[in-house]
Amino acid sequence: MQDTVKRPAVFLDRDGTINEQMGYINHIDRFVLLPGVAAAIGRLNRAGLAVVVVTNQSGLARGYFPPQLLDEVHDRMIRELAVQGASLDGIYVCPHHPEAKEPQYRRRCDCRKPRTGLIRQAARELNLDLERSFMVGDRWSDLKCAVRAGVCPVLVLTGYGRGDLEYIGPGQAIQPACIAPTLEEAVDWILAAGRHRT
Repeated sequence: MQDTVKRPAVFLDRDGTINEQMGYINHIDRFVLLPGVAAAIGRLNRAGLAVVVVTNQSGLARGYFPPQLLDEVHDRMIRELAVQGASLDGIYVCPHHPEAKEPQYRRRCDCRKPRTGLIRQAARELNLDLERSFMVGDRWSDLKCAVRAGVCPVLVLTGYGRGDLEYIGPGQAIQPACIAPTLEEAVDWILAAGRHRT
C-alpha cells in the first residue's frame, strides 16, 4: 500500500547553492562542492525532510556539454554527499532554452525556473507537501519559482546571491523569507522555523 502521507521538502538550486558557481560546468573537474553543504543536507535528511535538487542546465541546450557530462556531475555530487552521510531524494533538471543550439532542447517549457514545472513534477513523483516546503537558491529566479509553487523562498549569499540581493532584489515584489550567508545557516533557519512540522 502506497504511503499517502505527504512529506515536506527542501528544494535546492544546484550551481551556487550546492557547488561553486563556475558558470557552465563543462568539465567534471569544475564541480566543487561548497564547504558545509553535505553536513547541512545530512541535517535535513535526519529531520525527515525530502531534499530535492531543481536545476536549470541550459548548457545542454546551448551545446556547451553533452548529457553524459551532466550525468557524471550528478553521480559525483551524489557520491561526495554520501561519503559525508548525506543523500538526495531526487534531481530534476530543465535542459531547455528558447534559443537553444540543440533542436531537441529548443522550446519554451514549463520547467525552466522561475516556472514551476520541476517542483510540480517532484511533488507528484515524490509525494511532497508543498505548503510545508522550502526552496533555497542564489538567484531571484529561484525565489520566484518558490513563491509561484507555494513554497517558502530562501536566498543564500553564495554563488550569485550577494549580487542578486544588492542589484536585483530591491526592485522585486517577491522577497525571501530568509537571507542566509550559506546553506548551513539556511538549514538552521528552516529547522527552527517549524513550517515543515505537522
